[in-house]
Amino acid sequence: MEEKLSTEQNKNFFQKNINIVICSIFCTALWGSAFPCVKLGYELFNIGVDDTFSKILFAGWRFFLAGILVLLIATCMQKKFPKLKKESVKGIALLGFVETTLEYVFFYIGLSYASGFKGAILNPTSTFMMVILAHFFYKDDRLNFRKGLGCIVGFLGIIIVNLTGDIDSSFSFLGEGCLLISALAFALGSIISKEVTKVEDNPMTVTGYQLSIGGLILIALGFIGGARLHVTSTSAMLLFLYLALLSSIAFSLWTTLFKYNPVSKVSIFNFLTPIFGTILSALILSEDVFNLRNLVALILVCLGIYIVNKPKEKETSIN
Repeated sequence: MEEKLSTEQNKNFFQKNINIVICSIFCTALWGSAFPCVKLGYELFNIGVDDTFSKILFAGWRFFLAGILVLLIATCMQKKFPKLKKESVKGIALLGFVETTLEYVFFYIGLSYASGFKGAILNPTSTFMMVILAHFFYKDDRLNFRKGLGCIVGFLGIIIVNLTGDIDSSFSFLGEGCLLISALAFALGSIISKEVTKVEDNPMTVTGYQLSIGGLILIALGFIGGARLHVTSTSAMLLFLYLALLSSIAFSLWTTLFKYNPVSKVSIFNFLTPIFGTILSALILSEDVFNLRNLVALILVCLGIYIVNKPKEKETSIN
């Protein structure tokens, strides 16, 4: 009875618009902070620009630790170690493989063969993919003009914040192709996550296990590729712990939001991640971020979010 009451309270809390906005912005701000922190991590752990397997190993340990942290927090909250239901094991294993392992393997390979500009532009395409996938999976989350317009406006903001004089139109499978597969993996993972939380009630349990499983596979791939990590300083260890902590908090909240809300309502906020990444990267690296381009980009992303989430009027879904 208490568990049922707690679930209902969570549902009421996470379905309030103001709470969706606050939690989503918090998640994307945390993920945005990962951009400069991962770069600093590579420097502190002496990982070279083209050392893909060391990057995969770094990500593996980060997500594995994040998963363990989530499970430990869940244990303290529930006063017992969270066990999986038999019917959810396959789904969570698939989620870990798709949303953690596949996403980051293809992301790192893609970045090795494509420019940073293209990485920043193609990664948020996962938002489009989530909105489109939701159209086919959920009758109450159909694609319509409002959602399409919101996504396009938000994506324009991402393009503007990343505009440089160095833009090329070339396309390769190992570069742009892998980045698109990475974005698709994140989008598919969001759908799988929503389905798994229908079986496994506690989003923290889902997050903890999926991060641990996905992280372990990444660690194995890193070792197979000959990579090894060496802690070079206390600063390196503290930064690594922060990265694990931000992943555990952000993924737990994100999974909870997807459990109680339509996919498109939450996924549109993902456009804020590269915005926060750009701003925080520049602030940490002491660069100028307060310029017209970034302001226009932020306004467009916020406008896109508003368009998708504004009160519904009569509208026709795309069948």
